[in-house]
Amino acid sequence: MRRFYGTLALILLALALGTWLRLWFLWHFPQVNGDGLVYGDIAKNWLLHGTYGRTDSTTATIHPTLIRLPGYPLFLAACFRIFGVDHYGAVLYLQVAVDLLSALIVGVTARVIAGNRAGMWALYLAALCPFTANYVAAPLSETLSIFCVALGCAALVWLQMRPGWGPSLLLAASWSYATLLRPDGALLAVASCLAIVAFANRSVPGLSPLGPGRAWRLALGASLLSVVPFVFWTARNLRTFHIFEPLAPRYATDPGEFTAPGFQRWMKTWVVDFASTSDIYWNVDNAPLEVSLLPSRAFDSAAQREQTADVFAAYNENTTLSPAIDARFDALAAERERVHPLRTYLGLPLLRVLDMWLRPRTEMLNIELRWWEYDRHNAETEFAAAYAGLNLAYIVLAAVGAWRVRRRSTVLVAAIVAYCLLRSLLLATIEAPEARYTIEVFPMLCVLAGAACMPCRASVPKTVRHPAATSG
Repeated sequence: MRRFYGTLALILLALALGTWLRLWFLWHFPQVNGDGLVYGDIAKNWLLHGTYGRTDSTTATIHPTLIRLPGYPLFLAACFRIFGVDHYGAVLYLQVAVDLLSALIVGVTARVIAGNRAGMWALYLAALCPFTANYVAAPLSETLSIFCVALGCAALVWLQMRPGWGPSLLLAASWSYATLLRPDGALLAVASCLAIVAFANRSVPGLSPLGPGRAWRLALGASLLSVVPFVFWTARNLRTFHIFEPLAPRYATDPGEFTAPGFQRWMKTWVVDFASTSDIYWNVDNAPLEVSLLPSRAFDSAAQREQTADVFAAYNENTTLSPAIDARFDALAAERERVHPLRTYLGLPLLRVLDMWLRPRTEMLNIELRWWEYDRHNAETEFAAAYAGLNLAYIVLAAVGAWRVRRRSTVLVAAIVAYCLLRSLLLATIEAPEARYTIEVFPMLCVLAGAACMPCRASVPKTVRHPAATSG
């Protein structure tokens, strides 16, 4: 009984500290702007007018849209119905509760695969992770995406220990809503299915193997259930826009809107970090572009710098990226690709992926984008370096934990590794790196990092054998 109360006290302490951390971010760094207002506009139009659409800022008319999947607008619409339209404060406080629930799920998952100590460490690592906690302060899909990943990990462990339709239904729910929140949420389903099928025959201490036949049935069943909402979403897009769009467009544009392919191509020939995303990519069609903000790698010669300056000057006349100006960006990109194909198609994509995994996650704080310029802001550079070190610590601990529990939780470890690899391959194709594109991995990192802290001779958690798991 004393041990029970001691454990309960530690859990409550973790939740209390996690609550304080999230409220601190919410009170000091609220971010109700940008994409958050786009989600809110769609949610309001859906709730008040029955139209899943955006409001035209000039005419105040509502136009149907497909630039965002309906998962997060649905969440906002439910919050607006309960707490009042535009009551973003209630949304953010609710996200605090959701994120703490994610931390509890992470702790329970680590406890099941690696014992009590691992579970407690995982709980504290998740509850006190500033990178995920920071996102409760913004009406964005990240907090709910993190919850879906945590839930999916728990369902995978449950499936490996007690194969059946219960964990499969939970998997289907986590896969489906993760994808309804963000198109890349589908990677959770792909990675999990690959792990379930590939390791169906792998023997786990204390458990019978799942078996290939049953593994295929459960994975296929969960997959089919998870795509049901997208049948309706695809049908709606086909009926409204007369196009086949089962997810959302790559560049978040409605049919007929200009996607600036030349500019996108040019960005890929030099961009590496988030500072360039903010200074250049986000300013297109909103503000002037400054050549002085481009790094030296954006030019191969003095003549090319002059060409780039000329294109910028043409754009700055109206701050509008017209097809003619886009064609000039495309010509610049073609020249740079021809001279340095290896840099464009291998070196820069790799650097962008590394930036999204390893950079200081200060994008939600009042920290200079060029945090590395020590002479301009010593304290901010030092803080950013510490943040980068903390981020790296989570990754290293997770790698150690994956190695330690690779035999007792094969499916989960395989799914996490596959998810990280698939996500990295996807991120290598984008032209505007943001650290938040890897934030969904942190529930997985916390589970494995907790496992790294288990005793060296930890006993295998007690489980129940299921002879039927080998049938089929």
